[in-house]
Amino acid sequence: MIAFSTVDDLLACGPANEAALISPERGIEKAREELVEEVDKLAKAFFAVGIERGSIVVCVLPNGIDYVKTMLAIGSLGAAFAPLNPAYKVEEFLFYFKDIKPDLIVIPPDSGKDLRVAIPKDVLVAELLNDLNGNHELRVKEKLIHSATSRSFAEPDDIALILHTSGSTGRPKQVPLLHRNLIASATSIATFYELSREDISLCVMPLFHIHGLVASTLGALAGGGSVVIPEKVAPRRVWKHLVDYGVTWFSAGPTVHHMLLNRVEESESFPSLKFTRSCSSALSSKLFQKAEEIYGVPMLEAYGMTEASHQVASNPLPPRERIIGSVGVASGTEIMVADSSGKSLGVGEVGEVCVRGPGVMPGYLNDSTMGDSLFLGGWFRTGDQGVIGPEGYLRLTGRIKELILRGGENISPIEIEEVLLAHPAVEEAVAFGIANEKYGENVEAAVLLSGDVTKKELIAHSRERLAAFKVPVEIHVLNSIPRTATGKVQRRHVAETIYP
Repeated sequence: MIAFSTVDDLLACGPANEAALISPERGIEKAREELVEEVDKLAKAFFAVGIERGSIVVCVLPNGIDYVKTMLAIGSLGAAFAPLNPAYKVEEFLFYFKDIKPDLIVIPPDSGKDLRVAIPKDVLVAELLNDLNGNHELRVKEKLIHSATSRSFAEPDDIALILHTSGSTGRPKQVPLLHRNLIASATSIATFYELSREDISLCVMPLFHIHGLVASTLGALAGGGSVVIPEKVAPRRVWKHLVDYGVTWFSAGPTVHHMLLNRVEESESFPSLKFTRSCSSALSSKLFQKAEEIYGVPMLEAYGMTEASHQVASNPLPPRERIIGSVGVASGTEIMVADSSGKSLGVGEVGEVCVRGPGVMPGYLNDSTMGDSLFLGGWFRTGDQGVIGPEGYLRLTGRIKELILRGGENISPIEIEEVLLAHPAVEEAVAFGIANEKYGENVEAAVLLSGDVTKKELIAHSRERLAAFKVPVEIHVLNSIPRTATGKVQRRHVAETIYP
């Protein structure tokens, strides 16, 4: 692996004549040398319409290798790439366009009505056209744009990526990730998992989310390997891609792992896999064990966040230990657990998880309400509560703002969920607090069932394993759990669904 300073340098990390990006649907394999030329040509086309260092470009594109090429082209100019979920509704697009204030919006020629209705009339729009070989042109105001003869170039402190927080505890905030932040995280991922030119990643997470863009894609490129990027993710296709392309690893959120594992045939085998990775939300012990049994390789649970350019910690590869229920050891970061005053706590003491390192953002954009409260002496306050055990592994015990406060006791929803998931009839579980005049909050939970069990039996099951004040006073049986586009559960939204 060689050192690099900006995101577009990633393509120099592997053999020039070997595939970097692979599109299964189109049967296209783009070698690094070819990608460098195409990214440069596309960058010059964006430069021809006025995009340069400091510009902001919103992209609303479907998954695929076009997405990555567009991100690299815009980033190589020193402009900021701001990806949005194509499935958003009009109101959501309106919010993000107003919040981001882009100089250009990139869309596919077949984009939906909700997107086109929401696009501000005073913002330039470019349609990304491609032929069967994956070559691209831009169409602006019905005219094809030819590449300029010159272009701007990115610097390490330029903003490469603008993402939004999930808004799970308030209004979504803009996260600016610099080139140096992204390359630090990508390098850390490649180093921690010992990735090389022999490794092939399968990207099953959406590219508008940092998990798919940084972990599955940039991390793999930084290791010198290849990335298979399907346009559609379906279990049967995933199993076929794993075998057909000799995939050695892939990363997904627990929701995607759950979907895949529930649709695998007993006869399936994946001889090329070395490990799988889970990140973006807590992985239950039940799902961990099922994954290792079916995939036949180590499952590595990791801890990532947008503000730290994704990876913060991870369980390591064998022969080092994997600890169920932990998110592992620091990866390219330093981790501290602190009390409310910012004092570092010792082993076994529960407090707020704080991180620092080259992948951590400089601060939210256009948000003056947070101020210095974001950082404690250079440490970013994650808002997560956790504890570092004697073995040095970090365990997360919940979001501080999602802790249930009942009668003066702080209760972690994760603890309650693990107990409910231990029942064989429970497929998924979400715990949350509901306002109560006497106790402040009562503990309640929502479950999806895979077998026959009554609410009374689940409460009795919980009472045998939890202190009385932690036992849910009500358990709701749902047909589905509300989630974000990347599968993350937002507990307050679950509660709002039940008590609108």
